[in-house]
Amino acid sequence: MKFLDLAKVYIRSGGGGGGSVSFRREKFIEYGGPNGGDGGGGGSVWVETVDGLNTLIDFRYQQHFFAKSGQPGMGQGRTGKDGDDIILRVPVGTEIMDEDQETVIADMSVLGERVLIAKGGNGGFGNLHFKSSTNQAPRRANPGQEGVERTIWLRLKLIADVGLLGLPNAGKSTFLAATSNARPKIADYPFTTLHPNLGVVGVDGVEFVVADIPGLIEGAHEGVGLGVRFLGHVERCAVLLHLVDGTSEDVAQDYKTIIGELEAYGGDLALKPRITVLNKVDALDDEMRAEAKAALDKASGGPVMEMSGAAQLGTTDVLRALRAQIDDDRLRAHIGEAEDEPWSP
Repeated sequence: MKFLDLAKVYIRSGGGGGGSVSFRREKFIEYGGPNGGDGGGGGSVWVETVDGLNTLIDFRYQQHFFAKSGQPGMGQGRTGKDGDDIILRVPVGTEIMDEDQETVIADMSVLGERVLIAKGGNGGFGNLHFKSSTNQAPRRANPGQEGVERTIWLRLKLIADVGLLGLPNAGKSTFLAATSNARPKIADYPFTTLHPNLGVVGVDGVEFVVADIPGLIEGAHEGVGLGVRFLGHVERCAVLLHLVDGTSEDVAQDYKTIIGELEAYGGDLALKPRITVLNKVDALDDEMRAEAKAALDKASGGPVMEMSGAAQLGTTDVLRALRAQIDDDRLRAHIGEAEDEPWSP
């Protein structure tokens, strides 16, 4: 299945059916009176998160979703049939945005969540509705309300605990393959990863989800390389794992390049907890390894871990550090929810 994380969709809810103008005409009944029924309501358009989906690829082949209109009212007081609703089924983590791609209509991060994005039109009243003591033979009925037509964007942001960051060929996919059952494409050329990959990683009996996104290069926020389009997939992560290639000629500059792109992307991404790791240390001798670590320590201003994803050297320590950050994030979230709850004696 191909990966698609952005889709433009055209939707329209159904219009309401018109009311009926009808009179009861039966043999031997002198005063029949009005009996025109109301029109049926138009179908609405809903978006619902479902299990088993991790891409928006279905919306590449179908972009138009039009709900059915309600049927007109009929004689003998019969109401028209309501139009059927349409449900757009999306993966958990999907954002619904307006046509400007900036206004967020809904952020659907819970399984089974349902959002109404286009309500169907109401059915019109039939002449039976207007009968009164002073107007016993009304000859009017209301037309049905028109449906709503709009264009929306669906943007998928994967639900993961850890987001992998780094320049192309920093070893992100190798780390994911070494620590999980995921099998991302691995090669010795840049931009091997063209779409995000998810892997379930376990350490000390605890599992969490890691997202590997395509590598960033300088100028990505301006569209250079693959741009920063995929950074949205790590916005929901509790912690970022920044891998720096230890065999690079300038590890400090590599680190600064990624941090600069995070800051240019905006939002809270640059403020998220980050673990910096010097990767591919198995390819360095002791002197080169110490020199690269010292340079990265100075550039990052914090502790730097050492690892080799290919040789699985130091990966367990990195996973434990990630798990500790995830636990801290969940604890903060739990405390925040408790503070938001109303106090009761």
